[in-house]
Amino acid sequence: MKMNLLALFGLSAVLVAASGCINTLDGRYRAAVPFRKDKIISRYERSVEQVFEAAKVTLSNNGILVAENTINHTLVAKVDTRTVWVSVDQVEPTVSEIVTQVRTKAGGVDIDLASELDKQAALHLK
Repeated sequence: MKMNLLALFGLSAVLVAASGCINTLDGRYRAAVPFRKDKIISRYERSVEQVFEAAKVTLSNNGILVAENTINHTLVAKVDTRTVWVSVDQVEPTVSEIVTQVRTKAGGVDIDLASELDKQAALHLK
């Protein structure tokens, strides 16, 4: 009986330690599985406005645009059952960086969808 109770407490401790919070690209926190790669980062020789518009078109074509922050250049969208965050920043005067982050409802990672959306945004840049 004591061994079963000890095993139950040990399993509970592992589950609590494995779960956690992640920082999303729009500056908020969300309960999810940490320590997994969930972002795709790309750089383009385009202005922030051009890359931001390409990301907006890509997310609108693939799902529903939920939030748009034109000050911080961040987007939040729902694609299927996934939540997608996109952030665009200026790295150099002529170089912009786009970061795409995708998480499932349960907090898992969908790096394949992040990669596909990043690729589609690059194709919209022409």
